[in-house]
Amino acid sequence: MAAVGWAAADQPSKPLTEPGKASAPLPPGDGPSAAAGSDAQLVERHISARKEYENSLKALHEHYTKVGDKQRLMWAERELMSYHLMWKPSYNLEVKDVPPATLEARVNVREANELYKTAMEYKGRGIGDEYVLNMRRAELLLREVLDKYPNSDKIGDVAYQLGDIYESRAYKQYDRSAKYFERSFQWVRGSRTDARLRAALLYDRQLNERTKAVDLYRAVVEHDTNPDHIKQAEKRIGELTGRNK
Repeated sequence: MAAVGWAAADQPSKPLTEPGKASAPLPPGDGPSAAAGSDAQLVERHISARKEYENSLKALHEHYTKVGDKQRLMWAERELMSYHLMWKPSYNLEVKDVPPATLEARVNVREANELYKTAMEYKGRGIGDEYVLNMRRAELLLREVLDKYPNSDKIGDVAYQLGDIYESRAYKQYDRSAKYFERSFQWVRGSRTDARLRAALLYDRQLNERTKAVDLYRAVVEHDTNPDHIKQAEKRIGELTGRNK
């Protein structure tokens, strides 16, 4: 697999807001959950600041490449790599993160297929920092599918892979992971039959949302065809609801 630099792999995009201007209020119904309070505008500004910082580094990288300044080019590359290695949480999953459950996987899009294929060439490869960087590359490519081709028939697989990435040691963002596992079976019924169980386990073991976990375990019993998954879900339902006592 050929190496791809960050400046080439993720082209600069237009900032979400103009520098120095606060984010516009979200339309009714598009705000954060009650648990997140009133952080939506703050999170939007933070996302914009991240992207502006990233794009400024890419612009420096491009400039020093053109003028042949090897030392400053190396500085820009190192800082850009540090930015991508940095742990960046999603402070509010409803602000420019998890798409709605209403997306429909309807169209076979060649570009989306290629992005997905390239993402899977990076996902899980390498050790140490190389592993983290490759997981970041895979994440960016998969999210590009959702951004550019939200009706692609690949979105169920994309959501599943993002769930796996966010659960991995490169991220450990379990709420984000659980939501994407849910989207994988909401967007494409019958795909990735273990997605319900994986989401249930995250709500149960990592997020301490037992009511949500029980609902998903029951959905596993109803929809899954794997006997081991069903047995595991039934056992945990009994433990959480007291039926095994």
